[in-house]
Amino acid sequence: MHAFRIDVTELLVQLSALGKRLTIGATAVLTAAVAAVVVAQSPAGAHGSVTDPPSRNYGCWARWGSDHLNPNMAQTDPMCAQAWQANPDTMWNWNGLYREGVAGNHQAAIPDGQLCSGGRTQNGRYASLDTVGNWVAATKPNNFTLTLTDAAQHGADYLRIYITKQGFDPTTQPLTWASLELVNTTGRYAPAGQYQAQVNAGSRTGRHVIYTIWQASHLDQSYYLCSDVIFTGGTGPTDSASASASPSRSTSPSASASPSRSTSVPPGGCAASYAKTSEWSGGFGATVTVTAGANPINGWTVKLTWANGQTITSYWNATVTSAGGVSTATNVNYNGKLGAGASTTFGFNGAWTGTNTAPAVSCTAS
Repeated sequence: MHAFRIDVTELLVQLSALGKRLTIGATAVLTAAVAAVVVAQSPAGAHGSVTDPPSRNYGCWARWGSDHLNPNMAQTDPMCAQAWQANPDTMWNWNGLYREGVAGNHQAAIPDGQLCSGGRTQNGRYASLDTVGNWVAATKPNNFTLTLTDAAQHGADYLRIYITKQGFDPTTQPLTWASLELVNTTGRYAPAGQYQAQVNAGSRTGRHVIYTIWQASHLDQSYYLCSDVIFTGGTGPTDSASASASPSRSTSPSASASPSRSTSVPPGGCAASYAKTSEWSGGFGATVTVTAGANPINGWTVKLTWANGQTITSYWNATVTSAGGVSTATNVNYNGKLGAGASTTFGFNGAWTGTNTAPAVSCTAS
């Protein structure tokens, strides 16, 4: 039986207004009652989303949920910044982007230009996800495993996975049904915490949108999920991501204010290249691309040696430690294994004073 859902924020606002007219004791009783309802309905509010490659709002929640008031977001992650500004509930409810009663008629229910918001479902809560622009994108080979995390274990009648056609530019064009090509329709999944499906992007290269429809099994409940990716053209396997509070936060490389530095790729080894993606007074953002050599690797470690005293203040898609002017980044559990010639990325924000030259970069494979 599907538990009922309530708008907790609206209920608390009404409670606050009512509390002004009640005694303290009566208000406390009502508050306790609301808390009990919230706890009781929590499992119904726990749904799911694509977590690898991350859906737009899941990625924004993962990158900024603990720091969503950081003014640097507007420069380092502007698409997430506009989403947080439009409606923070887009991220706090990253696992609730669904419609009910569609009966499989997805194209009839979801208009062009509104695919990423599920047709402005939930009273437009997710409308900002339809905004056209340079969303953070995960780097993927052309054959990889997509992971959908289902915290409520609803099960799935199917996953239907589309990719934009070559030549479509999601940074300048709204997403439409005609811009998509269906690449995989799965069978049923028994209720579980995660569902995985293989994705073959064919000969696509560059930036694309992966559009996943998850048809849940417990109700006629359809989820509509946009994930931004950059295809490298390689065919190496990727490690499937596990759902966590700090999942992949890869950025798409862009023109940098300083030249990238990279090492050559030894057989069975790895190379790393650095690109500064943004810079502001006292701060900067950067992306490092790690590429495997002629043989697959199981893990990697990248060292960045700074000449001007720069420090890393936050990071994603890697674990970073710093000492004596050297920052050491190691893979996390979902991006260590790379096929021959395959790549992955990690990123960070940093602080600088005076001069901000590119670091010397080295990569060691395991």
